[in-house]
Amino acid sequence: MKNCIIHLYFFVVLLAQGCAQNVDQTIKTPIKEQISATLVVPDLEIPWGFDFLPDGSILLTEKSGELIHYTNGKKVEISGLPEIKVLGQGGLMDVKLYPNYAENQWVYLTYASPEGEGKGVNTAVMRAKLEGNRLTDQKVLYKASPNSSKPYHFGSRMAFDNNGYLYFSIGDRGSRDENPQDIKRDGGKIYRIHDDGKIPNDNPFVNTSGAKTAIYSYGHRNPQGMVKHPTTGEIWIHEHGPRGGDELNIVRKGKNYGWPIITYGINYSGTKITDETSRPDMEQPIYYWVPSIAPSGLEVIGSDKYADWKGNVLAGSLVFQYLERLVLEDNKVTYREKLLDGMGRVRSVNQGPDGLIYVGIEGKGIYRLDPK
Repeated sequence: MKNCIIHLYFFVVLLAQGCAQNVDQTIKTPIKEQISATLVVPDLEIPWGFDFLPDGSILLTEKSGELIHYTNGKKVEISGLPEIKVLGQGGLMDVKLYPNYAENQWVYLTYASPEGEGKGVNTAVMRAKLEGNRLTDQKVLYKASPNSSKPYHFGSRMAFDNNGYLYFSIGDRGSRDENPQDIKRDGGKIYRIHDDGKIPNDNPFVNTSGAKTAIYSYGHRNPQGMVKHPTTGEIWIHEHGPRGGDELNIVRKGKNYGWPIITYGINYSGTKITDETSRPDMEQPIYYWVPSIAPSGLEVIGSDKYADWKGNVLAGSLVFQYLERLVLEDNKVTYREKLLDGMGRVRSVNQGPDGLIYVGIEGKGIYRLDPK
């Protein structure tokens, strides 16, 4: 028990050191606010993920292990969840509906699962049907192994592409020197599977002996933002760096994103991880943040509701507690500004079926961004 307390203490200290960075002076504060925030779902602790049912109601996760249907102004807790272990950054995480949900009622969840090999937990992906207020027809589609008692870097964002493939992230689980660069190990990867869990026969490593064949790209640290770009159909992600070096990336088949061999960040203690920020055989980010904003939740605006914001990227910041808007030209960031500055740790961001943006803020709830 004493050792566990010591390990937890150092984890908290290092995390605090990582967050105690200089304030970013390059991001702008808008002279005139173009949006107002309306609280839609109140009284939430950590709204890790949410999605919209066909009737416009919201299905959301609380990291503590609750799946909630918010409808007609009321929260209804959904029963029938799998065994979920809350450990550090892990718990019940993302939720995503099948693109043609009205046809089959499939709900997809990611969570920290204690099942399988080894002590501790690892990230699992499951699907189930929502019947009334209960999940039925559960099936685990993927379970990372082995389990780990380390309390961080679960990844866990999901997105469907235009062909119906399911992409999901699993962080390096705190084993940066073992997992991200080894395609025979889980962790530090983006995965691609069919909606029923089968492995696509054109995944990049299906013919590599010993490889985890669900892997689509590797060399990632802890991706907690993922979205299908509304124009190109590409899968975009952002991922936590260490101290500095958060990244915005487009996921490419079979590509290596470099962690921890190349990075723009340093250790939380201030020491170097590597002298290298690039290699010819490794992908460069579209954008990287120094200092780290601790990004969680990612959306690309696809509607015309916000004047000239269509195509802009929205990224939540946990450490600086704002929603960041990024303007891109030819996949290069040309402008950044703060929205909802100081409202709280932004955990999740989604565009709703009404074309408006919804934002999950820890300790508060889900807000709708209304254009002024």
